[in-house]
Amino acid sequence: MERYAIFGDILYSEADMKVMERPSSYLIIRDGKVEGIEGERPRDMVVHDYEGMLIIPGLIDMHLHAPQYQFAGLYMDEELLDWLNSHTFPEEGKYSDLNYAEKAYHIFTQDLLRCESTRFSLFATIHSKSTLLLASMLEEAGFAGYVGKVNMDQNSPDYLCEDTEASIKSTVEVIEAMKSLKNIKPIITPRFIPSCSRELLTALSGISEEYDIPVQSHLDENLSEIEWVHSLIPESQSYADAYRLFGLIGRKKTIMAHVVWPTDEEIELLKSANVYVAHSPSSNSNLSSGIAPVRKMMEMGVNVTLATDVAGGSSLSMLRMMTHAIEVSKLYYRHIDQNFRPLSFNEVLYMATRKAGSFFGKVGSFEPGFDADLIVLDTSDIHTTVYDQLSLSERLELYAYRQAGRAVSAKFVKGKKIL
Repeated sequence: MERYAIFGDILYSEADMKVMERPSSYLIIRDGKVEGIEGERPRDMVVHDYEGMLIIPGLIDMHLHAPQYQFAGLYMDEELLDWLNSHTFPEEGKYSDLNYAEKAYHIFTQDLLRCESTRFSLFATIHSKSTLLLASMLEEAGFAGYVGKVNMDQNSPDYLCEDTEASIKSTVEVIEAMKSLKNIKPIITPRFIPSCSRELLTALSGISEEYDIPVQSHLDENLSEIEWVHSLIPESQSYADAYRLFGLIGRKKTIMAHVVWPTDEEIELLKSANVYVAHSPSSNSNLSSGIAPVRKMMEMGVNVTLATDVAGGSSLSMLRMMTHAIEVSKLYYRHIDQNFRPLSFNEVLYMATRKAGSFFGKVGSFEPGFDADLIVLDTSDIHTTVYDQLSLSERLELYAYRQAGRAVSAKFVKGKKIL
């Protein structure tokens, strides 16, 4: 039985969005899980000492594209569909080459280690071998999360368009192969409705049922995309309803990225199906997709979390996504609907930790019994006369706005120190 303590200034969210602050305290870890928090130094126990540093739950990136990371920060003057065709698809085509995939995914994994994320749900490409390579590299690095082999059998470039039966078969093969991994798990990943035939969508739903694994995809990101879906699935009542018709919403745990333009009926469907929305504020701005009605979805009972959506988003920093989420919520309030007030910093912290963590189980908080996923942030070199007057939450807010994207000082996943 492994039991140790981590000392520092402890900050986390509970289920009711209440932020708990425990300065100069000891987080007790037993067998990879949080046992409790103590004010006095425990006896006969190894202590990791991070005096004066912030200790918070690891942030959770609910949607990103690992193969796109190599051009993150480029071509941000284009909109979604042109950006996909001109840059994203050609880059993803390179991952048929395992040598290229190994080089690119090594860069991605090393940079992910240094950022604030401890868990994620990410898209790979259609290529089985490079998807398994990515999953193995992330497992070896110590992460936990989901990696999805992408499915595309129509309306895609020839080099990314799979034969339907081959797509189904390779999806099963990847799922079977990933059984050997402990912490990186498979997730069904139709890219979006337009890229998948009816036959493929139906088959993917069946695979999700058979293997009892979750689903991730895109929803209501762009107005042109929504019109395209309606033309392809005219019997559906909405984009979300199209997923429901094929059994990809409402059966297993599901993440839908973006949800910028939902109707009230779609929001009700997302709520009733317990779908997790991966709000991607940076990407939505960069690609001119729009401003998601986050407060409205939250008030209607939807699980809203946060995501970088690299490379639509240009940074792996989830702290930056927290500040971007606040910024766009203020624009929504001021320019779209003043019935929905902007997000607060404590709310976005909750979205990036406790709320997102519930998709993975007891993750994203320092409540007893939760997985010990955490990061350590050194805020000591933020120079301001008010530093000593700040609460721990305010210190984190200052760090998020001034220093997000810096390498974290330490990172633990399931109690194991990985950085």
